Amino acid sequence: MVPSLVARPPGPRSRALAERLRLVESRNVTYLSADFPVFWEEAKGANVRDVDGNVYVDFTGAFGVSFAGHGHVRIQRALVEQSERLVHGMGDVHPPAPKVELLERLSALAPWEETRTVLSSSGSEAMEAALKTAELSTGRSGIIAFEGAYHGLTLGSLAVTSRPDFRDPFRARLHQGVSFAPYPQTGEEARVALAEVQRLLSDGVPVGEGLPNEPVGAVVVEPVQGRSGVRVPPPGFLARLAELTRADGSLLIFDEIFTGLGRTGVVFEYEREGVLPDLVCIGKALGGGLPLSACLGSREVMDAWPESGGEALHTSTFLGHPVSCATALAFLDVLEEEQLVARALDLGERIADRLDEELSTVAGVKQIRGRGLLIGIELCSQDGGPAVGGGAHVAEAALGRGLLVLPAGDQGEVVEIAPPAVTSDAQVDFGIMCLVEIIREGVNG
Repeated sequence: MVPSLVARPPGPRSRALAERLRLVESRNVTYLSADFPVFWEEAKGANVRDVDGNVYVDFTGAFGVSFAGHGHVRIQRALVEQSERLVHGMGDVHPPAPKVELLERLSALAPWEETRTVLSSSGSEAMEAALKTAELSTGRSGIIAFEGAYHGLTLGSLAVTSRPDFRDPFRARLHQGVSFAPYPQTGEEARVALAEVQRLLSDGVPVGEGLPNEPVGAVVVEPVQGRSGVRVPPPGFLARLAELTRADGSLLIFDEIFTGLGRTGVVFEYEREGVLPDLVCIGKALGGGLPLSACLGSREVMDAWPESGGEALHTSTFLGHPVSCATALAFLDVLEEEQLVARALDLGERIADRLDEELSTVAGVKQIRGRGLLIGIELCSQDGGPAVGGGAHVAEAALGRGLLVLPAGDQGEVVEIAPPAVTSDAQVDFGIMCLVEIIREGVNG
């Protein structure tokens, strides 16, 4: 469906729920204003229906989770069938059978001859597992991450997330042995970034005045930075980064929580340059809508973990949750059988080309970039600087017309597009024209 609005968003039921939420949820969590948000009630394919009956086209993919579309019939069937058999198991004591099946499927997708995996519930947890693995494998605590990085908000993952607004309130609790290199988008920027990585690998990471530098054990990178504004590195950067890391004896961790499993037009983004990382984190789309993530690595690297003697060194109550594993298996079937990877590549190119054609002469648009169905529209001010909050303004205006998009970028200057791979041509046409009209009106206004 294309949008159908029966009440001006947010409608009366959404506004009432917002007031109720304000009374019971920490004020830090959900942004509430007169024009935002709407409360979801139902979703199917690339459509979302709110509690007031408004139907939207979803260009967010629910943070990239609904790559196969909301409520895919095959995934829903797997959810129902598994829930009728077993809702919860004991993942590291008496594991559910679907856990084994999923680990086998992930091993077949991974690039190593033998793969070992740690399952978890969120992307942040997968990153925690990767950082712990690097510590155990190398015996070094220093970490190189990149400016603009977003790897999660738990204390370990927050240490390698670069945004000061997330980090500053908890800085005293964060691991200090982390340095941030520039994240490049051009060839010249790549040379500068790689030189800084090489220096940090050689000198170690500063941890405090009067203390020796910490040798680097891990380099953590997003092959495409999502939340930072869909920033894409130049060709060759990731391959050279892998060479430097391997020569140093450090581990290269690819955060593919957003990009992985087809969204960018390849199953894993590391395939594009033939780069072989040591660890890969995935999540979001993996569970088919349910919470599930994983840290994958080669057997040689993952065997740095000791064998369980009855008490796991890293685990959680819901590890290998049977319903999430079942929906993940169904999602992987859909990914292959419906050729969603190829669909993402084709659809993403069409969206990016159309946006570029429509907005290339608009002064307030600096760049349109991305890969597959992860696309960013970077907005700029009259002086060429970032249009601070511009992405949020577009998102609010789009909501009023029946389109869901998200702001991104360190200053909210990017409109992020991450629709489901099952989005129809009519929905794509609507979304593109809606964004074009809003952005043109904003510049003219």
